[in-house]
Amino acid sequence: MLDDRERLSRQKSDPAIIRLHRALSRLKSVVTVMHSGAHPDDEQSGMVAYLRYGRGMRVVVTCSTRGEGGQNILGPERQGALGALRTREMEQAARELDCDVHWVGHGPEDPIFDFGFSKNGEETLARWGEYLLIDRMVRAYRREKPDIVIPTFLDVPGQHGHHRAMTLAAKRAVALAADPVYDCDGLAPWTVSKFYLPAWSGASDAYDDEVPPPPVTVSVHADHDDVVTGVSYDEIGQWSRACHHSQGMGQWLYRPKSHWDLHLQGGQDEIDITDNLPTSLSDLAKSGTCSPEVATLLKTVQLALDRAIAAFPDRDAIRPFLSRAYPGLVQAIAILPDDFAALHLHRLVRKKHEIAIALFEAAQVKFNSAIDNPFLHPGGHTIIDIRFSSSSELKNIEIVPIVCDGISSQMLSSDKGHIRFALVANEDTPVGSVYPRLFYANHGNGPVYFRMRALCDGQTIERNFDLPETVQIVPAFEGHWADDAVILPLSSSTRKWVAALDHNVARGELGFKTPVGWSAGAISDTEIEITAPARVSAGVYHILPVRDDLPLVTKTVIDYPHVSKLVYHRRDPLRVLALDLALPQNTRIGYVGGGSDNVGVWMARMGLDVSILDADDLAGDLSKYDTLVIGILAFGMRADLRASAAHIHQFVRRGGHLLTLYHRPKDGWDSAATPPLPITIGSPSLRWRVTDPDAPVKILQPDHALLNGPNKIGPDDWAGWDKERGLYFAAQWDDAYQALISVSDAGEAPLTGGLISAEIGLGRHTHTSLILHHQLDKCVPGAFRLLANLVQGQR
Repeated sequence: MLDDRERLSRQKSDPAIIRLHRALSRLKSVVTVMHSGAHPDDEQSGMVAYLRYGRGMRVVVTCSTRGEGGQNILGPERQGALGALRTREMEQAARELDCDVHWVGHGPEDPIFDFGFSKNGEETLARWGEYLLIDRMVRAYRREKPDIVIPTFLDVPGQHGHHRAMTLAAKRAVALAADPVYDCDGLAPWTVSKFYLPAWSGASDAYDDEVPPPPVTVSVHADHDDVVTGVSYDEIGQWSRACHHSQGMGQWLYRPKSHWDLHLQGGQDEIDITDNLPTSLSDLAKSGTCSPEVATLLKTVQLALDRAIAAFPDRDAIRPFLSRAYPGLVQAIAILPDDFAALHLHRLVRKKHEIAIALFEAAQVKFNSAIDNPFLHPGGHTIIDIRFSSSSELKNIEIVPIVCDGISSQMLSSDKGHIRFALVANEDTPVGSVYPRLFYANHGNGPVYFRMRALCDGQTIERNFDLPETVQIVPAFEGHWADDAVILPLSSSTRKWVAALDHNVARGELGFKTPVGWSAGAISDTEIEITAPARVSAGVYHILPVRDDLPLVTKTVIDYPHVSKLVYHRRDPLRVLALDLALPQNTRIGYVGGGSDNVGVWMARMGLDVSILDADDLAGDLSKYDTLVIGILAFGMRADLRASAAHIHQFVRRGGHLLTLYHRPKDGWDSAATPPLPITIGSPSLRWRVTDPDAPVKILQPDHALLNGPNKIGPDDWAGWDKERGLYFAAQWDDAYQALISVSDAGEAPLTGGLISAEIGLGRHTHTSLILHHQLDKCVPGAFRLLANLVQGQR
């Protein structure tokens, strides 16, 4: 439940005068623009802000993945949990832009998911399934009916393969969407009128498009600032981008953009992107399929809307014009000719809904709700408290809960302006997804929302209101291992141990699914004794807690101020990794993490002597440690670490071993000052990464100590890697460093900056761009063996 401070913050950031202006601005246009991309945060937010707020167009952002393969600068969420977080971030970003979201990918278990980085569009299509992606884009076109489609990136070498695949699919789906022979479960064909490519480069610190953008055929010009806020549309775009907090988005713009260049596929130069498109109800009235009666009504409605918009901010003047427009549009919809309706009914229905919302805003409706607990398990219940008020223009106000299958509602009390409902989830209510497929800017999201109906000048109008916290149906029975993995060196004689399991199942109902020859059983409410066979082969073994043969789940609460709280749940077996692993002896390790990896945890599980260092530790006596390990991105996340760079350099020169894991150039990495000797991180990153996890690795220094002890690193240690080999490879380094390996994607020049090491004074600095942290999370044996070598002391 939101606390008072959170409610006050939300109220402060949502002034009624801005809501009214936004509602009126929707009435300017009947055009829908679809902006298609591959990841949350791909959208060109400033352009979207202008099209929506400056021009009144409806904008739909179509996104193919949930971003679960990316990084997270906020916390520990990875993969599925990160996808859930970034989904919520995208929804918040869409709220800032007042645009809808159509998700093409349905989450990490879907074939269309964020598997990490890719360099080729066709290869990405092959992995996602070209037919599946294009078919879903066809469905998106037919459902959302865009007049204009604008992909976010170009399909050119040097660009992210996911971007390229999405642009290819968006283009190829246009013809199929219009083809009446192509069946999409009854969705009617739809013709996209215009397909634009960005006529700007997508080059950045990550990409460097090899070919120039196509010629400009039209530019979107924001020739004025937003009237109601007084800021530029590009700055409003940054309000939206700041919602992508896990990706570090959001910039203060000293020189906001005011135009965006586009290239019309198969077309000529234009004055405006709406050339030859109907942009208003009056334009629709000129259509050859529009009857005279409908044309007259549409022109009358448009005139009333124009006057309502011009009357802002005078609510008393606005309302009469809207009250005239609404019944006129209702009347027009009732008598539309069939041919006209096939092309334009959706525009009129949407405009009718938008007029209703503007009427509610003009009547100063206040709707506040609170929910005791948004997280329900099957059979659970909660209470929703709603308070509302409005001006006297609205009569007979009715509030109705809209609930999904498996949830029922019951009114508990109803007083003037105050209603309380009980929500009950049935015993067989299915667990809800944290990956919704659609998001509506005008509300109506989640398994529970509310619809308000009222009489306004004799007309029944209605609109939806979302709850401040999204209701989730979560599994009732859960189990969480204190440690989700155990490292079992094959040389160890240990075959029995106790693991801690926090769960809410009666002890007599708790069971376990184990591999053949293994056993597991509760010896107390939380202690589970696990026994492995005397002879264990190398591999990963799963111990899964169950109740009535159904797996328990681990629930992770994702709670950041910029998104509503959500619960991510997954099946979470205890993993036992049996492997041939030797550890360096008498090595004291200090770990400095930025919160973006679990390397410190994994080193402790391996049995290494590791301490987690805070700011005081960094400023103190470092000589007590043999090795310092700096986690990924940590220099960018921790000011205390940046301030300690010179102190760490002294640690190295006096005999310590410094191991730095990969950093981006923007992560506080000063090539001349951050490492003990200069190392330059390659940019753009596409040129300095190896995306094939099976790319052959060549050992350049076979006799080097870091590759020979305590584990002899061989071909088997590079097998079974996940996602990719590495990224942000070093591009240049001081002559003191030796490159230990060489690796590359097929057809590309070898990269030698993935693992470099130098003796400096009495100590050593080793830098690696291999994604060891991810391989540890995936229990890849070679990553543990290599890390054990890399953390050995110098002296």
